[in-house]
This record gives sequence, C-alpha cells and structure tokens, in this order.
Amino acid sequence: MTLPMTEPALTPLDTRRRRLLYRATHRGSYENDLLIGGYVRRHIGAMTESEMDALEQVMDLSDADLADWLTGRRPIPQEIDSPTMQAIRAFALAPWSR
Repeated sequence: MTLPMTEPALTPLDTRRRRLLYRATHRGSYENDLLIGGYVRRHIGAMTESEMDALEQVMDLSDADLADWLTGRRPIPQEIDSPTMQAIRAFALAPWSR
C-alpha cells in the first residue's frame, strides 16, 4: 500500500518568510521589486525574527523614497538609517549581487 505524499506543515516562521518575500517582490514599483525583492530573496532564509521586524519597518516606507535612498540618489535620513537599510542599499549598489 502506498501512502499519499504530503508536504510538511509550514511553521509560523515559514509563513512569515513567505509573506515577507511576496511583499518585497510585489511592491508596485518595479525598481523596488528588484532592489528589495532581490535582497529579501537572497537573505530571508537566514533572517531572525528581529531582522524580519526591521525589514518590515523598511518595507513600510514609501516606494519613491526607498528607491531614491537605496539607489543613492538621495542620502538616507538619519532617523530612517538602520543596519537593514544599509544592507539593502549595499545589495542594490553591488552589481554582482543580483
């Protein structure tokens, strides 16, 4: 007798990671889909809960501002600057990262 194959149940952390990845790659701005989505796609598997919290704070910012800050067109304001913003910006500015 053969048992049907089932996929393992997702943990709450897996579900959160999937939602963050979807949100990062479907922002409404193609530029940010590539910049933020590319970063998240590469790093989401190793992110801790606190890193995901910080990522969500970044993703709550406006697309136009994020595009300017992440591409270096405008400096990141001090009150917004964070290790997560710096990591995404470094990813966005490194041609070999994509």
